[in-house]
Amino acid sequence: AGPLDVEGLAVGAVSAAAAALDGYTGGRGRFSTTPALTAAAFNSSGHLRIAGRKLQGFAPLSGFRRTRDGWIRLHANYPHHEQRLLQALGARSPAQVDAALRTMATLEAEAAIQSAGGIAAAVRTRSEWLASPMGEAAGSGPWISLTSSDGETTPMGLAGILTPEPVPAGPPAVNGKTTRPLAGVRVLDLTRVIAGPVATRLLAALGADVLRIDPPRLPELSDQFVDTCFDKRSAEADLALPENQERLRDLLAAADVVVTGYRQGALDRFGLGAGDLLEARPGLAVVTLNSWGATGPWSGLRGFDSIVQAAAGIADLYGRTDDDGWHPGALPVQALDHATGYGAAAAAVTLLARRRRTGLGGTARLSLARTAAELFSLPGTDDAAAGLAPPDCRTMDSSFGELRYVPPPLLLDGQPLDYRNPPPPYGSSALAWA
Repeated sequence: AGPLDVEGLAVGAVSAAAAALDGYTGGRGRFSTTPALTAAAFNSSGHLRIAGRKLQGFAPLSGFRRTRDGWIRLHANYPHHEQRLLQALGARSPAQVDAALRTMATLEAEAAIQSAGGIAAAVRTRSEWLASPMGEAAGSGPWISLTSSDGETTPMGLAGILTPEPVPAGPPAVNGKTTRPLAGVRVLDLTRVIAGPVATRLLAALGADVLRIDPPRLPELSDQFVDTCFDKRSAEADLALPENQERLRDLLAAADVVVTGYRQGALDRFGLGAGDLLEARPGLAVVTLNSWGATGPWSGLRGFDSIVQAAAGIADLYGRTDDDGWHPGALPVQALDHATGYGAAAAAVTLLARRRRTGLGGTARLSLARTAAELFSLPGTDDAAAGLAPPDCRTMDSSFGELRYVPPPLLLDGQPLDYRNPPPPYGSSALAWA
C-alpha cells in the first residue's frame, strides 16, 4: 500500500496493450488481464530465479545519499556509470562518495555528476519538480503520442486510444482460435535496462521475431537480460563498423517495428532517429522511449526509473521517518519502467493495426517522466495489492540453468499466455532475421 495508485497504473498500462491487441486481431480472440497478473509481471525480476538464485539488486553505490542540504539518488549499476560517478566526485570508494556529497549542496552534486555523464537526481518535492522547466516539459501532452507518417497525431492514454479508430481485418484464425497474433512481424530491438526490453518481451511472446542488438563494449547486466529476453534472439554489434551498418540497413529494409530505448539522440548518428527511419521506410512502426522525453533541459540526459522517481517527487512522497530522521522512499517495484514498457508495446501494435488499414507507418514517443505524471494523475491509492493471490510461477530450462519465472500478464480468451522459449545465450544470434 502507498499514497499512489501503482496498481491502477499497472492494470491501465497492460489493459492498453490488451485493447490494442483486440483492435489488431479484429475481434478474433479476446485479450484481457487481471490485477494479480499485472502485479506479478511488474515484479518479474523479484519473482525470477536463475538456477535457484535470486537476482542481484542495486549495486553498492546506487541508492539515496545525504548531501549538505538534502538527499540525492545515485545510479551506478553499470560499471561505466560507476566510473563516471567516482570521477565526478573525486572518489575511490563508497565512503569517499558519502564524504564528498556531505560537502556539496544537492543541486550542485546533481549538476556535477550529470555533467560527467553519471546518473543522479536530487530528491525533489512534487511541487519543486512541477515548477522546474524539466518538470513542466515532462508533464505536457498525452501519455503516448502516435504520429502517422502523413503527420496525423493521435493521443493514447492508459485506457488505450483516446479517440475511436476503425478496426482493421485481423490475422486469420486457426480452428476458430487466434494464433499468436504477431507471428511474422519483425521487431528490431534497440533497447536496454527494463522499459524497452519489457515492451519487446511482450511483442516476442505474442509471436514476433524480435532481434535485440547490444553494443559489445557495454554489455547488458546478465540478470536483467535473462529477465527480459524470453522468446527473443540476441546479437552484439558495433554499429559504427561499416560492415555492421550494411547489415543494419538490410535488417531495417525488412523490419516491421523498430523500438529504441536509449537517451534522446544517442542513435541518430546511425540513422536510427525516428524521423530518419520513417523517411526511409514510410510504412515502419517506430517506438522511442527514454527517461526524460523529447523536450526540456534534461531531454538528452541518461536516466533510470529510480532516478525519475527521485526527481519527480515520488521519493519524497514515499519518505519515512525513523531513529535517524527522515529518509526518502521508493515505489514497491520499478513501476515507471514496466508501465512505459507495456505502453510501448501497445503503441507498436496500434501502429501495426493502423498500417494494415492505411498503408502508413508512424512513430510513438514515451518517457518514464511522462509515465510518472500519469501515475500522479490517477485517483485513489494503491491499497489492494496485499490481497492478491500468489503469482503463477512457471519453470523452464535454459542455458543459464532452470528458470522460475512469471508469465506475461495477458489472457487470450481467458487462458494465460506463456513464453515459448527461454532467453538465448547473450550475443548468440547473427545480424539477420530468422
